[in-house]
Amino acid sequence: MQMTMSNALFPWKHMVERISVFFIAVAALLFSVVSPAEAADTTVTLIQIGDLHGHLIPRPNLRSDGLPTVDEGGLAGIYTLISGIRASNPNTLLFNTGDTIQGGAEALYTQGQAMVDILDTFAIDGFAPGNWDWVYGVERFVQLFGPGTGPGGTGTRWGAVSANAYYDSWYYPDKAGQLVLPPYIIKRVGGVKIGILGLTTERAIAALGPWATAGVVFTPDAAELPYYINILKNTERVDLVVLVSEFGLAKNILLAEKYPGINIVFSSDMHEETPKAVVTSTGTIVSEAGQDGTQLAELRLTMRGKSVVNWEYIYHTITSDITPDPTIAAMVENVRKYYVAGSLFVPHQNPFNGTWLTTPIDTIVGYTQVGLYRANFSNEDMPGVIEGSSHDFLSDAFRDQAMTDIGQIRGFRYGTHIRPGAIKLEDIYHYIPIGPQIAKTTITGTQLKNQLETTIDGCLNSNPFQWGGGWVNGYGGVKFDLNPYASNGNRATNIMVKRYATGTWEPLSTTASYGFAGYWYAQNPYNVGGVTTTVLPAPVTGSSGETLDATQVVVNYLNTLPGQSVNPELHRIRLLYSLPAPLYSLNPEIQPLRGVPTTMP
Repeated sequence: MQMTMSNALFPWKHMVERISVFFIAVAALLFSVVSPAEAADTTVTLIQIGDLHGHLIPRPNLRSDGLPTVDEGGLAGIYTLISGIRASNPNTLLFNTGDTIQGGAEALYTQGQAMVDILDTFAIDGFAPGNWDWVYGVERFVQLFGPGTGPGGTGTRWGAVSANAYYDSWYYPDKAGQLVLPPYIIKRVGGVKIGILGLTTERAIAALGPWATAGVVFTPDAAELPYYINILKNTERVDLVVLVSEFGLAKNILLAEKYPGINIVFSSDMHEETPKAVVTSTGTIVSEAGQDGTQLAELRLTMRGKSVVNWEYIYHTITSDITPDPTIAAMVENVRKYYVAGSLFVPHQNPFNGTWLTTPIDTIVGYTQVGLYRANFSNEDMPGVIEGSSHDFLSDAFRDQAMTDIGQIRGFRYGTHIRPGAIKLEDIYHYIPIGPQIAKTTITGTQLKNQLETTIDGCLNSNPFQWGGGWVNGYGGVKFDLNPYASNGNRATNIMVKRYATGTWEPLSTTASYGFAGYWYAQNPYNVGGVTTTVLPAPVTGSSGETLDATQVVVNYLNTLPGQSVNPELHRIRLLYSLPAPLYSLNPEIQPLRGVPTTMP
């Protein structure tokens, strides 16, 4: 058999050809599994805002991390920063983590619409409603955020999601067991498939009473998470699971540790700040972005296929060197023009108690000799979790106007900062934006002692899931020592009460009776400041017997002071031992994230 020269000289040719065909086939198979788009790195940016609490315009920051003459926040400044981030990366999603439509006069008198109308232009992609977003009732909540309120009448406004808010079958028998909102939504950005899972508040709004959120049931333990994480991972097959949650930083960290599979948690409720993102033992990145729109968190993720190969976290403070977006600034001005002094001001009716706002909210109603706020970090003088000058001032006002021994206000985290100098009516509305009246009743020393211990344990218990929400109550006419490391029921000692009639301080007697003033609602008539009574309390009224909103009670108090100037006594609570060091050394805390152990460190 004669062999051609080519075959004779190159006997390996056919082998090379076969090998080449094999590698081409393998390469084709590989490219069919990993496309060029999947093989390339993609940067996805996630932005978090939260706990805006009705703040349309900037406010001071009187805490140690603020500057005396520089204001922070404002929706127009926030939007400028968001726009800049979006311009640098079109693969961007914006998340809002709750407590948005409550906290100011404009929000109150429009039942949230003032905030909604402006934030609709922000193009929010995912929203976890906070407890205060339910304050105007379930029907109003569904009207604003329920199914069909999204763009074009589809989905939910701002991508609102919640896996733990159910219709109460007592009020809605036809909806028994149904969720008020979808538990999750799916977003695709830059080729990345993201599952956005939501948790709203785990508690009703105790400050008003059960009537405020009648019709909805909130489950408190996030037991729904593993079920929906599994669906997102294994059925929806998302690349990232993002939890937007209003359970608060302390609980959200614990949830991320307990339920692996969550990539990112955007947290709200505690008003804590995470200049450095928290990374749990499960690898979850957790962020909480302060309060009142003064901070914004930016998380840049580098994705390779379905994996995060790198990430960068940037924590922004919205200061005056950020130029306000002119369109948003004009919208804010348009909202406010009906509330501030000018020809367009009109009266507004309070949806909770029927009183009327007849004074422009930018009216100066008094003056303060000290900064009024409640926000200090746990290692600073008068930690915000324990006491604040704003609550000292307000509890004094309630005590004075009700002519009682004790004035009380719940330890609300929301509010504002007022520099020494003028106090405007809108400042008072940032402290009292929920339409209470002030009423007086009689309590025993035992009831006061029990309330003190309950409010302390509700924010210092070493199990965050035992917290009651908020910080230690503010009291006028009461002072005491606080040992945060003592056992529950034994933390408050050396309790003194100032009798209104004589102006003298005396030790608390558990058997004595004391006049007591606090928040009161006609819808929950036998409750004053969290104390249940058997005798109908007497609300503080005007000179002609007219109903007074609590804001007017405070204004009336200022009018009784020389020069309308307030200078509240501070350090009413003497903290006997320092609170624990921050759980994460790079992030200061207001409220210790693991509470306080009941043994000294």
